[in-house]
Amino acid sequence: MALADPECGISNGADSASPFSDIIELNVGGQVYVTRHTTLIAVPDSLLWNMFSKKKPTELARDSKGRFFLDRDGFLFRYILDYLRDLHLVLPDYFPEKSRLQREAEFFQLRDLSKVLSPKMSKDNSITDEICQSDSEELSASATPLVGPDTSRTLSVRSTAHSPSLESKKSGYITVGYRGSYTIGRDIQTDAKFRRVARITVCGKTSLAKEVFGDTLNESRDPDRPPERYTSRYYLKYNFLEQAFDKLSEFGFHMVACSSTGTCAYSSNDPNEDKIWTSYTEYVFCRE
Repeated sequence: MALADPECGISNGADSASPFSDIIELNVGGQVYVTRHTTLIAVPDSLLWNMFSKKKPTELARDSKGRFFLDRDGFLFRYILDYLRDLHLVLPDYFPEKSRLQREAEFFQLRDLSKVLSPKMSKDNSITDEICQSDSEELSASATPLVGPDTSRTLSVRSTAHSPSLESKKSGYITVGYRGSYTIGRDIQTDAKFRRVARITVCGKTSLAKEVFGDTLNESRDPDRPPERYTSRYYLKYNFLEQAFDKLSEFGFHMVACSSTGTCAYSSNDPNEDKIWTSYTEYVFCRE
């Protein structure tokens, strides 16, 4: 039976020369990761290498449950960890967080990874985020072999990510919905009083929603959703439908369908009181 490890490990199979256990638990910005000690020290002179090979466990920050704590982006750290496992990076088809991932790579002092993620200058002197094959070959040739119990590994970075500025934008659907209510006076319709709720919902592929709405997208109800997954829990930080339509049109989307439902009720038991109408409407946009 594996004994409980005082350094927040799961087993004691690590080299006796290391004060760290073989299995390490991390809390990165609230996201919990479990990995091997050898993975964290895979790249010499990196931040994690210095933390887990040059320092003692007692010198590192911990959370309330004893996990080693890093105050960084918990979602993007999954790509940092994937890279450390075999020095091979694979990003989703559309990955709008490349600049932020480069910033994380710089923080963790992963110079080769940061170099690949940096924007490239095209022939017409414009910046593009596309990762070129020549860059992968250059880094593979310059990678330093690792010496250890594992066989030597070389760096190979591959990505199929596409920049939104390229012509080959990803096709897909985005559904925008809102719920509104209004009252109609007893005498004439000009007494109508409209009230629109504050939230405009956004449903669709996470990467497409982030591409179109960017920082105006509220992700609090579905945080850290992977770019290749779908969600129905995003909503916008503003309540103007026309503003959402303008953004969708700007990114090449056009409306293909819409639907609406409504209900009517009285504000009290008195049938002479104003009627309250409530409706829910969805607009489906497509980019081919």
